[in-house]
Amino acid sequence: MTRPRNWLTTALGLVAGIAIAVPATLLLGASPAAAHPMPHSMVELDVYQASVRARLELPTDDFSRASGIDLSDTTQATLSKRAKAMRAYLGKHIHPATTEGRAWQVNVGDLSLSSTEQTSTGPYRELTAEAVLTPPVGADVRHFTFDYDVIVHQVITHTALVAVRQDWATGQVDDAGTTQVGTVRVDTRTMKVPALNVDLGEGSAWRGFLALVKLGGDHILTGTDHLLFLLILLLPAPLAATAGRWRGLVGARSALGRIGRITLAFTVGHSVALAATALGRLDIPDWPVEAFIALSILIGAVHAIRPLFPGREALVAGVFGLGHGMAFSFVLAEMHLSTGQLLASLLGFNLGIELVQLLLVCLALPSLLVLARLRIQPLLRLVGALLTGTAALGWLADRLGLPNPVARAADSAGSHTTAMLAALTVTALAATARTLTSRHARPGPAEPPAATCPECAGRHAAPTCEPHDRDQSVDTADSATAQSR
Repeated sequence: MTRPRNWLTTALGLVAGIAIAVPATLLLGASPAAAHPMPHSMVELDVYQASVRARLELPTDDFSRASGIDLSDTTQATLSKRAKAMRAYLGKHIHPATTEGRAWQVNVGDLSLSSTEQTSTGPYRELTAEAVLTPPVGADVRHFTFDYDVIVHQVITHTALVAVRQDWATGQVDDAGTTQVGTVRVDTRTMKVPALNVDLGEGSAWRGFLALVKLGGDHILTGTDHLLFLLILLLPAPLAATAGRWRGLVGARSALGRIGRITLAFTVGHSVALAATALGRLDIPDWPVEAFIALSILIGAVHAIRPLFPGREALVAGVFGLGHGMAFSFVLAEMHLSTGQLLASLLGFNLGIELVQLLLVCLALPSLLVLARLRIQPLLRLVGALLTGTAALGWLADRLGLPNPVARAADSAGSHTTAMLAALTVTALAATARTLTSRHARPGPAEPPAATCPECAGRHAAPTCEPHDRDQSVDTADSATAQSR
């Protein structure tokens, strides 16, 4: 009876030993990176007409493990000492090719270090590398194979996500997100890293044009500074300037003319500057232009309080519009478009700006005309000008290198576009209703009371006396005359 019990005990002990030993062996033999979730790499592609720009976001620990280049003590200031070796390593592990197998040219450019975080892994240090991928002459830039194993060839548990960040031909231009192309990882069956087949579709110029129309509209709608400049110039348009103050009204027709001229001048100014700067591919520093825009808003706010250039608002709008147009051109410059794409983009972007600007002016117009006739108009105009001037001062300080909460608050106002459009619509409807109501309620000229006919004792108006009544009176008079003779 003891032998079976000893056999059962031995078998159970063996199974328990295996159950403990196998996990322990796996845990002890695994690398530290495999014991917890690892951050993945990102490869973001910007697709142009003749090349593809790749932005590589690589965890530094995994990069060091795979490349043998230690970055543990490296900072951004000392990164240049290892930049040559890092570029050489990256160039050996990035191999795009045409679908027929012809190799693309790879040029690795800027490198930088930063701290970042992924939801599943927490904070970590990241290496960012920029690379330009250029296909052979005549090759299709939208269909290629992407042979990439920067980290994966050594750290087999690592993955790299490949996505498109910008692609004009498919309408992806606003950095609102990325479109995933695929994932690079080790094939566990062959233990090799297969190349990724990239198919970006055909694309079209029409989709790029429509995307730029939308981008232009979004840019003016969320560009709080551009809107404030235009609206603050329009605010005193219905008012008359007398002895250095805003006093009285100029009449509805004159007010509409002023508003139209100011809007048109601003449109012409920023359109000319946008076209010249974009087509000339001028490399203009952004901070002087942005500071100029803030200064233009501040001057407009002062003008709304006390007239600085009465009657010349359209000229001022056109001049300051040049600076706003240069700021618009920065959006197109970041896309690195070809000449053909740039022309279509310039037309679409400007069209989007003008359509939304026209919509906003039409929504603000009824309120501007009604506001000028209210008793509290001076107070409302003063409050609006002071708020606008405060925002302009905050922007001016921020763009001259002094960040401040006023500028941040003013910038955040552009994120509430739905609320702003709703408020403009409601005020426009209310102003229109008030105007129509006041016109219907206005009394007309009183009609004179109708004269009554004395012969009929007031039974009807004198002009409506019947002809036989008048004839009877005439006959009576004639008979009386005859008797007297």
